Amino acid sequence: MIDWQDLLHFAALARTGSLSAAARELGVDHATVGRRIAALERSLDLRLIDRRPRTSPLTADGRAIAELAAGMEENVEAIRRYSKSAVAGLSAAVKVSAPPSIAAHLLAPKATLFREEHPDITLTIAGVTRRAALNYGEADIAVRMTRPEESDLLVRRIGVMRFGLYAIPSVAQVPEKDWVFIGYDAAMEHLTQQIWLRSLLEGRPIVFRATDVFGQLEAARTGLGVVALPAFLGDGEPALVRLPVAVPSPARDLWLVTYPDLRRSPAIRAVMDFVADTIGRSCPLRNGSDAAA
Repeated sequence: MIDWQDLLHFAALARTGSLSAAARELGVDHATVGRRIAALERSLDLRLIDRRPRTSPLTADGRAIAELAAGMEENVEAIRRYSKSAVAGLSAAVKVSAPPSIAAHLLAPKATLFREEHPDITLTIAGVTRRAALNYGEADIAVRMTRPEESDLLVRRIGVMRFGLYAIPSVAQVPEKDWVFIGYDAAMEHLTQQIWLRSLLEGRPIVFRATDVFGQLEAARTGLGVVALPAFLGDGEPALVRLPVAVPSPARDLWLVTYPDLRRSPAIRAVMDFVADTIGRSCPLRNGSDAAA
């Protein structure tokens, strides 16, 4: 008989690409993942991975078994979603994945109000830069900045993230030709706001880079330079003022995503309404100029 836990550990390795990544995902040490995979190999009488000093690539048999295991994982996750949606009441644990700035500055500050209205729902807000894999149970609900392409997901557009240019007042008073800037590091050059920031440079330098918006915000607070921020973050920061720009600021649609079967759960619906309402107030689909048009 195949031990499902052995298969689960192997599927995590196949999906994440390494023993250490699989261990992090499963909350165990990498030696446990290795032992589980070895046990699976013995039960199947197949070699599933090549054991090398720094990598563990799948063998041809391993790739075939990984495909079959992935289908089993999806079925198990579908069972989990069904059981969660079948609960009639509002007592549940619900996990929401969202970009870090939205998780920390929009959703988390409203958690107390949500708790007062729904005391039996345990809410988890995960601020992550990568896309949470809903089909593997990494979250029940996700906020994404690109429209999902998966046809089996329930997708709803809930807001628009707009951006602005900000600095402390003393920096804002410096002649524009002498401005210096704060931006993302090279790995984030593809981001909408970073592309927009580069279009404003006109030969002026980026003097500080950070991997996340929070590091940039802190640097701007010290007067290091001018920074591009989501409007809900910059407008709400008392130490900063918004600066005029020649190039219109970009905007990114925000999408609320879950599986249709989870939508049947009253707890899931309550959390979806909370997320949509909270984000919609700070990142409205229509801004003032839209409404006037």
